[in-house]
Amino acid sequence: MVVLALVLSTGLHWAALQTVAWTTMFASNLQSDSFVQAVSKTFDGQHPCCLCKAIAAAKKSGKKSAAVLPGLKMEFTLVAGKISLFPPAPSALVLKNDILAEFFADKPPLPPPRSLPV
Repeated sequence: MVVLALVLSTGLHWAALQTVAWTTMFASNLQSDSFVQAVSKTFDGQHPCCLCKAIAAAKKSGKKSAAVLPGLKMEFTLVAGKISLFPPAPSALVLKNDILAEFFADKPPLPPPRSLPV
């Protein structure tokens, strides 16, 4: 029920119906015309089928009924409230010595041994 309500509220049913109309128009145009002509005739808007006309009329009547009820518009007012930010506790900022950090720290390389003069 929720999915059906969502589909109807978003207008997805009109898109599905329009897809069916275009598919049937394309199939019927393809029987008498070439592929390119059938595509152009289907989507140019100059040759609508009965279903396309019915969908357009239903969309227009749906928009008019939605425009009739302007008083039901939802309005949200800005509520100014006091926002407080608290810094972290001072004990959380104390750095602790890490024993492992000293163990894995890179040490400078030792210079090579010098040979004695002969």
